[in-house]
Formats: sequence, C-alpha cells, structure tokens
Amino acid sequence: MKGLIKLIQFIYCVYALLMFIAIMFIAFPFILISSSFGIKGGNVIYKICNVWARVWYFFVGVKHQEIYETEHEVNKQYIFVANHISYMDIPPIVTSIHQPFRALGKYEMVKVPIFGWIYRSAVILVDRSSAEKRSKSVRALKAAIQHGISVFIFPEGTFNMTEHPLKNFYDGAFRIAIETQTPIKPMLFVDSLKRLHYKSLFELTPGINRTIYLEEVSVDGLTMKNLHELKEVVYKKMEEGLKRYNNIKV
Repeated sequence: MKGLIKLIQFIYCVYALLMFIAIMFIAFPFILISSSFGIKGGNVIYKICNVWARVWYFFVGVKHQEIYETEHEVNKQYIFVANHISYMDIPPIVTSIHQPFRALGKYEMVKVPIFGWIYRSAVILVDRSSAEKRSKSVRALKAAIQHGISVFIFPEGTFNMTEHPLKNFYDGAFRIAIETQTPIKPMLFVDSLKRLHYKSLFELTPGINRTIYLEEVSVDGLTMKNLHELKEVVYKKMEEGLKRYNNIKV
C-alpha cells in the first residue's frame, strides 16, 4: 500500500512540475516584453507571476488563503518579512502581496534555464560572495523604496532546517527599515512545509497554503542604536505566530 501511495505521489509531483513548466513558457513572452519597460514593467512582471502561481495552484490542487490579524493598508509602503522553510514559500509571495514590491532573491537561482531569466527580471539579486556585491543589493533595495515600491526579504536568509520555528535573523531588512524609515510588515507562511518539504521536490502535496499578515512594526524615530531591539521585536512576533498556527505549546 505504501508503495502505491509513493507511486501516486511521484506521478502527481511529475504532473505538477510539468504544469509549472508549461505555464512558465506561456508567461515567458509576456515577462520578456514587460522587462523592457523599467519600473512599470517590473510591476507588471509581478502581476504575471501572480496569475502564473494562481493558475498552477488550481491545476495542482493547492488552495491559497490570506488571514489578516490586523487591517492591512495596500497603499502603504512596507518592508515585508517572512519565515523561509520551503520552495512553496515562493508562490505565496506573489499571490499575497497586492501592492508594487520587489523581492530579494538568491543569485544562485539565475542558473536555472529559462526560469533563471524570469527570476533575474523579477527580483533584486543578492550575491553573498563579497561585501561589495551585498552592498549593491542593499542599494538596489533602497532605490526601490525611494521609487515608492515595497520590498520583500527573508530575514533568515536560507531555509530553516532547525527544530526551532525560526532561525536567527540577519540585520539587513531591519537596517534598511531604519535607514529609510519604512515600517516592517511581518508575514507567516504556515503550511508551506506541509505542501513541500525542503528535502525533495517530490514531496509536494495538495492542500491549503496560508499566508498570515501580522501587525506592522513601526520604525518611526528609531536609529541604528535600536537595530537589535527592532529585530528582536519582529522575531518574537513571528515566532509566537508560528507557534500559534502550528499548535506548538509556548
């Protein structure tokens, strides 16, 4: 029986991968055209990715849901931060954020054929191989904010493969928030590990994939002296939220 279940899941995962690729090729020419139109084109690319994700969800049986613990202002600029534990954290970014934004993404992903080109067009790349390249990414994020565009950052940097709800946060998102006086909006992806475990692309399962919007964290009047304090406040909010939604005893 277990063998049959594994076979069915394998077939499902192959089907899901093929659907992902098929929709990608349909989206590719529209993204290619949009990439020629600067900032406005970048905003359109994210809308195309939103449609791509939602169509793919439909065909593979994943249900997107957004839960707002407090009122969210779509016309306000934010630095969005979220936990990171699975590749299924990626679709909720483009399906959940309903205002112009740019995500910070790992440079290594550009090596994937076709998808890598789309990825390069959609995100602000971070190459951690040198301080100079990391600084370039920070400047690009600040430039996006100066143009009225929100940004999205995984403060953990990479997948959380620990036994804890969150890994330690890097300073970047919080440093930029203070320097630009942009409030932080914490988000939680609470089902992504259930939908797709980080250990294999063939662990995908259908079901709900929720995004939780937590209360924003103001940075008004904060300076670099408050960096550690700000990071701790956001960390605790997100950690407590993950424990609540995953029924972990505090």
